[in-house]
Parts: sequence; structure tokens; C-alpha cells
Amino acid sequence: MQGRWTTAARAFVAAAGLWLACGACAAAPGVRLYTLDCGGAEFADFGLASDTGAQDGRPARLANPCFLVRHPAGWLLWDAGLPPQLPAAVTRGVPPADMLRELGFRAWAGPPLADQLRALSLKPNDIRYIAFSHLHFDHTGNANLFPGATWILQRAELAWALAEPPPVSMVPELFSGWRSADKRMIDGDADVFGDGSVRILRAPGHTPGSSVLLLRLAGGGSVLLSGDLYLTLEGRAHGHVPAVNADRAATLASMERIETIARRTGARVVVQHAPEDFNLLPKLPAFLE
Repeated sequence: MQGRWTTAARAFVAAAGLWLACGACAAAPGVRLYTLDCGGAEFADFGLASDTGAQDGRPARLANPCFLVRHPAGWLLWDAGLPPQLPAAVTRGVPPADMLRELGFRAWAGPPLADQLRALSLKPNDIRYIAFSHLHFDHTGNANLFPGATWILQRAELAWALAEPPPVSMVPELFSGWRSADKRMIDGDADVFGDGSVRILRAPGHTPGSSVLLLRLAGGGSVLLSGDLYLTLEGRAHGHVPAVNADRAATLASMERIETIARRTGARVVVQHAPEDFNLLPKLPAFLE
């Protein structure tokens, strides 16, 4: 009896979470999505993109955007890109720059993020919230530019990122600003502005606190920013689980959940690292709304 109740309870909670993520979402007039160039990477062998060997020996080029969301109640920065001083930043948590070259991996930062904000007449202190798909170094490189923002952090993600020694691809110095900033700690899904138009959806697996961002735009419909749930369009189509991954079963479950939400909302799924998706998005000062 207890086992049947546990199964039913889990099903109810899952259904309730799905309703909150989808049915309760509403488009808010004035919400805009801006795409920022926050770097990129090239791999001579992108085998790490799949733990089944599906990408072994194949080259790849990745985009690494950040996203800026304008809401009537303030600005949200989603992900903070690669760090401006990449060689210094990757000496802890990932191989040093010379080793990266030997492994056939090259990464570069985008134009200074402060300059990109200036194109919209913004300064870092104008950003009300900063949130992350996860805390790997290629998503937190400019995080400390925003000490005046409220940092929205998945509790499980932060705890994992601060472990000693740091997990691979974690460089805690890049996001050390969380310690003194205003914080909004979350455990799962979160409605950023309280009106359902901008929602963080937890999608664990790649890291324990990995998340995606679901937007409801008045003119452009729903848009879902996938973080590192998928690394490539092929990876999304075939459910590739990266070799660098915290929990394979959780990743597959997150893929199933997010795809269900995308179907129910009719969301345009943006695979953040896919240059094909990046190239289709409007570039500053243009936007989606």
C-alpha cells in the first residue's frame, strides 16, 4: 500500500510541477530576449559530447551565448559566458591552456560584456537578476561583473560547485561574487518575476542543479533556453548524454521532462551551444519579443 501511495504521490507532484511550468505561464507585454556573444569553442575531437562514442573523432564548433531578458520589472542576465582572461581562469578545475591545445580544444571569449551592455545603454549595475543554467566556467566567466544584482542560485548546484577539489570545469573564483551579493536561493523551479513569463526550470543531470529558462513572449511565443541539457542539435535529436556529466539517469529524465514542456507550450528550443541556433537569433541591438 505504501509503495502504491509513493508512486501516486510522485506522479501527482510531477504533474503539478508540469502544470506550474506550462499551464500557469503567461506572456507579459514588454518582455524581450537579447542574445549576447559570450565566446565560443572548437574541438578537433568532440567525443566528450556523448558517452556512447557517437561523437568520437568528429570535430565541432560551439557557440557560447549569454542572454539578456528585459521585463517591465527589471533585467535578467542568463549565463555569463567565457571569462575574458581564459588561460588564467582555466588553470584550476580544467586543464591549463597548453594542455587544452594538445587535446585539440580551443576556446575564446566574446567582446567585453560591459561593451555589449553599453550598446543597450546599460551598465552592469542596471541588471536586477543574474541566473545560470549551471556553474561551469564557460557559463560564469563574467559573473563577478554584477555585484549589484540579485543572484538566483540552485542550492544543489552551488553546494556541488564549491566541493573540494572542484568538480571538472568548475572555477569557483569566477563566481565568487555570490558571497557578498544579494541572493535568492532556489530548490527547483522558480518564477523570476512572479507573473509566469520568465521561469527557471530545474533540469538536473549534467550537473546536480542544471536548469533551463522558459520565456513567454507576447509576439514570439515561448522560447526555451536549454543550457547544457543538449550540446548539439544532433545530441538533442538522439538524446546524447555527455561524457562530462554528473548523473546519466537524471539527464535522461530531464530531457524527457523538458521536451514534454516544450511540446505543451509550443516552445522554440534554443540549444545554447549550437551555432545553428545562435546564428538564427537576432543580434544586438535586435531582439525577440
